[in-house]
Amino acid sequence: MEFAITFKGDIDPKRTVALCKQAEVAGFRYAWFYDSHILWRDPYVTIAMCMEHTDNLRFGPCVTNPGVRDWSVAASMFATLALQSGGRFDVGLGRGDSSMRVMGKKPKTIETMKEYVHAVKGMVRGDTVQYEGAPAEVQLPWAQGYELPIWIAAYGPKALAAAGTVGDGLVIQLAEPMLCKWFASQAIAAGKAAGRDMSNYKVMSAAPVWVGDIKKGREQTRWFPAMVGNHVADIVEKYGTDATDIPASFTRYSEGRKGYNYREHADKDAAHLDFITDEVIDSFGLLGPAEAHVEKLRQLEAAGVTQFNIYLMCGEEERIVAEYGEHVIPHFQ
Repeated sequence: MEFAITFKGDIDPKRTVALCKQAEVAGFRYAWFYDSHILWRDPYVTIAMCMEHTDNLRFGPCVTNPGVRDWSVAASMFATLALQSGGRFDVGLGRGDSSMRVMGKKPKTIETMKEYVHAVKGMVRGDTVQYEGAPAEVQLPWAQGYELPIWIAAYGPKALAAAGTVGDGLVIQLAEPMLCKWFASQAIAAGKAAGRDMSNYKVMSAAPVWVGDIKKGREQTRWFPAMVGNHVADIVEKYGTDATDIPASFTRYSEGRKGYNYREHADKDAAHLDFITDEVIDSFGLLGPAEAHVEKLRQLEAAGVTQFNIYLMCGEEERIVAEYGEHVIPHFQ
């Protein structure tokens, strides 16, 4: 299993660089950034800065979407970052949650997301591409053949199928082993059915952690199940609470959800967290002493997770990176 960190985009840029340097030394392989340009700073400028101060750490948005930038603009930016970093750039992709909804717009369709994958991968590679909204074919003449890895964030059956058929990896925003296995198995089965070789397919579990007192950890990570609840609400609305292919354990916890303020997205002090129970917090994240983290990570690894991604936005970020570097990551090397 490899390890990653994710930034929300509200930490001082110099401190972000320092955390990336610390994470690289500690054994982390990726640094991801939220891409929600209104709520937080645009991530790509910071990514470029952090690339200049690291040697091996890989970077990317976790996640971007097809609706906020012209696709050729996105492809040009991705190809540039890949070139400048010596090939240390991936993309996490979704339909669009906070970055779209905060503007009053709806997420893009799954079919649009699939078209985006093919078009952007092609442009970054240097192919001639005609994509949605472009009347003429587009090619980046300076592109150098980089094969851009794209991980797709998914929960519902159709999105999971898309992740398996067009994605290089799957992003799962929770750390519950049974659910991770259930999600991953659907994506991998869809890929195999499409004739793809899934032996190197990647599965990311992304969640907040707290090494130390569990009660304090719950306070610091209560925001996370509420954020995941946005996606659950979409699935329940589309498929219904009685859908046989949606686990009841995934939908039950959001029944008390009264509303979600996107201006407080991923905010540990948000006002919409009262429906989240301790049981759900413990299930969706990793809390407690380092030994408990290692035990649960073993369960995630057995469930097929290949990368654990810490949502590094719960406070004491330097300490969390150090705890994982000293007491957790060595168990998986």
